[in-house]
Amino acid sequence: MSVSGVVFLDKPLGWTSRRAVNEMMRLFSKAGKKRIKAGHGGTLDPLATGMLPILLGEATRFAELGLHAEKRYTVSFDLSYQTDTLDCEGDVLERFKSSANLNDIKTLIPTFVGEQQQVPPLYSAIRVNGKRAHAIAREGGDVVLAARSICIHRIELLGFDFPTVTLDVHCSKGTYIRSLARDIGQALGLGGCVTMLRRTSTGAWPEAMMVSMEQVQADAASAVLPLRQWLRDFSDIQLSEHETKRFLNGQRIQMDMKMSGDVVVMYGDILLGTACLKAGQHRQVLHPIRILPSAQHLMLNSKGSE
Repeated sequence: MSVSGVVFLDKPLGWTSRRAVNEMMRLFSKAGKKRIKAGHGGTLDPLATGMLPILLGEATRFAELGLHAEKRYTVSFDLSYQTDTLDCEGDVLERFKSSANLNDIKTLIPTFVGEQQQVPPLYSAIRVNGKRAHAIAREGGDVVLAARSICIHRIELLGFDFPTVTLDVHCSKGTYIRSLARDIGQALGLGGCVTMLRRTSTGAWPEAMMVSMEQVQADAASAVLPLRQWLRDFSDIQLSEHETKRFLNGQRIQMDMKMSGDVVVMYGDILLGTACLKAGQHRQVLHPIRILPSAQHLMLNSKGSE
């Protein structure tokens, strides 16, 4: 059976997320066979390091759990200048001669906690009329990005030595840390150029889960977390053999249980897929959402050949 799971890669500095995915595809694909599918659970800029969940095989069907998850970052930014990309890899647009003190920073930071509207960076992967915003910007085109709703759950000041501010940020999906640095700088009448960015958590997975590229290259198999663990926030339900066949054929199943919502569906220790339990006329009804082809192959083909 092909690999199916997630690698919490500590993305190397300078790598694009696409490069990291391509490297995983190369490492986990077998010579002479079709390349394994792979995708990531939330883009990281080349400047950024840290947690990049890379989904392999059938786990790619559940990449949105990473894309939609809350994130945590450590960021350092320089208040003395700003660039077009909002990080130190861009072209300098302006330098600032004034300064700020520790009390200014401590007073300002709490005002950025909570729900708010944030304008993404022009150099971002957001699509505008089918094209990436960063591609339009690099070609000299006009890019207008609308503000979007985000939430900053918590900000902790880790260090301040003007012009450098270092923060620990816990935020919702869709939050751009480069935009946060820009906005803090603007509120001080200064710059806010990101010089260091590290994602320390995705979806509350701890930093200790990360593995380096060298570790994956040395022992790829041990770096993979099983798909069921990636789906840890889902309750699971067990089906009988008859119910399993119906589920794998995409049929709804009436269930005698009180729970509701999205669940992981199992037959013994075999992961069949995910479903949603909804109230029916008399009992709860299991509605298939994602059915794993490996389970269909294992259960339907094997049973059909008996």
